[in-house]
Amino acid sequence: MKFRRFSFITACVLALASPWVAAENADKSKPMNIEADSLRYDDARQVSVFTGRVVITKGSIVIRGQQVEVRQDAQGNQFGTVTASSTEPAFFRQKREGVDEFIEGDAQTIEYDSKADTVRFVQKAQLRRFRGATLADQISGSVIVYDNTKDQFTVDGSLKQGVPGASGGRVRAMLSPKPEGAAPAPVTPAATLRPSTTLQGPVQ
Repeated sequence: MKFRRFSFITACVLALASPWVAAENADKSKPMNIEADSLRYDDARQVSVFTGRVVITKGSIVIRGQQVEVRQDAQGNQFGTVTASSTEPAFFRQKREGVDEFIEGDAQTIEYDSKADTVRFVQKAQLRRFRGATLADQISGSVIVYDNTKDQFTVDGSLKQGVPGASGGRVRAMLSPKPEGAAPAPVTPAATLRPSTTLQGPVQ
């Protein structure tokens, strides 16, 4: 099935989504592009559900999953859930601001909350930091929560009781030292940002 180009109203629902994990400022002003096999939009509940090989890009942000559900509240905050397929985990990647580094992660489910500015990776969760093309840090656990407002994360080795995969599990981490003599990232003025109101993508 060919990818479909979705409507302007869907772009308005999704375009204001908060940046994730030490986000690059320019991502806020970039158009959001969504590709999927199908879309179900509920205007009354302000919910969009994309299903089938979903790929979302917005500046340096890349999100992939079998299904992505996005909900918007009355205040304009976005809440999203990305679900894995039977063969591929849900995936997220974004450039960090001011440095040549990327954060990426995958899990069975990825949840984002633009109001709290957090990203939650649930079940078989992994979070990786790349310096350029080199893997610098890698962390795995059952649940990883990244708090962008505090620039910190927490990792749990097992899920809560009553949740599949709750038994057993350990946190594992590989952390690399910063290269000697590495200078701090230069401070650059924030760009003038505006919400995107367009949606770009392949035409059927």
